[in-house]
Amino acid sequence: MQPSPGRTPPVVSARWLPGRLAVVTGASRGIGAATAAAVAAVGAHVVLAARDRQALDGVAGRIKDAGGRATPLPTDVSNEAEVERLFAKVAEVGQLGALVCAAGVLTPAPFAETTAAMWDGTLGVNLTGTFLCCRAAFTAMAPAGAGRIITIGSLSGVYATEKFPGLAAYNVSKYGVIGLTEAIAVEGKEHAISAICLSPGAVDTEMLRRANPALRPGLTPDDVAELIVALLDSPLAPVSGANIPLFSNA
Repeated sequence: MQPSPGRTPPVVSARWLPGRLAVVTGASRGIGAATAAAVAAVGAHVVLAARDRQALDGVAGRIKDAGGRATPLPTDVSNEAEVERLFAKVAEVGQLGALVCAAGVLTPAPFAETTAAMWDGTLGVNLTGTFLCCRAAFTAMAPAGAGRIITIGSLSGVYATEKFPGLAAYNVSKYGVIGLTEAIAVEGKEHAISAICLSPGAVDTEMLRRANPALRPGLTPDDVAELIVALLDSPLAPVSGANIPLFSNA
């Protein structure tokens, strides 16, 4: 139907995020905190998950002060029972629309000095934690027939990019996240659940400074957060399963 002469047709927003419920892990600092703020700024209700209760409350407070909706829920994503509690509480808030897995740890150590505890701790948060959260989110999204998941990999987990010594466990965990995202995309197709992995290079975070203090960051957490929001707001289905390497904001 054509609009009547002299009348302006209604503007239909193409944005997907406003009014949705989103979970962001690792939301107490770095990429996670920036993403939580960016997601809330466009009108989504964001549930913030991280282990540091005080820092998490601080991020939630700043979001609320800016007029956004935020619910902080302290969670260790490597702990299955805590992840189950997180998503049970999320279900009480509403229908989950989006998940951003930004929780991550890094403990540099030469390969020969990497202990089993270091290995398990790194993979426990970075890979198993991502798996646990994605599985819980997938289970919540599937009955509704819609959902969007963003995982955070790293250039450290991308084949043929430069690797640095002392990061064996971290690198392996990020290779795993990329593969996990591909698997979620395959099984999510019939449920209209899309999954994308972002693999940033040097981002100006505490983690980068621990990994390589001499490395000059080419990205800020806000740069990554802006891209995450843009992706969540875009039609993801055609590129679901993709891994997007981020080299610089230049």
